[in-house]
Amino acid sequence: LRDWGLRILVRNFRVRGGEIDLICREKQQLVFVEVRQRASRRFGGAAVSIGAAKRAKLIASAQAYLQTLPAIPPCRFDVVCFDGTQVEWLKNCIDASC
Repeated sequence: LRDWGLRILVRNFRVRGGEIDLICREKQQLVFVEVRQRASRRFGGAAVSIGAAKRAKLIASAQAYLQTLPAIPPCRFDVVCFDGTQVEWLKNCIDASC
């Protein structure tokens, strides 16, 4: 992610009921990153493993982090998927407006 221009601010941010793997900054935007790994895409791959419950925990954890800031910047949720030897970066793939 550093090679792609993101600056890592926090690793493994944990709160009661959830965690965010990485919190980064890209220009003026705060990026919450979930990292998922699967040996292969045989059963749908890493991205498919993020269900509704996991999304809810990510959003709640992000809200807890945002409460620690003096002002809320623009934010997005990304997922970095490792499927075997393939790496895929899915930008802005979790909708927190629900």
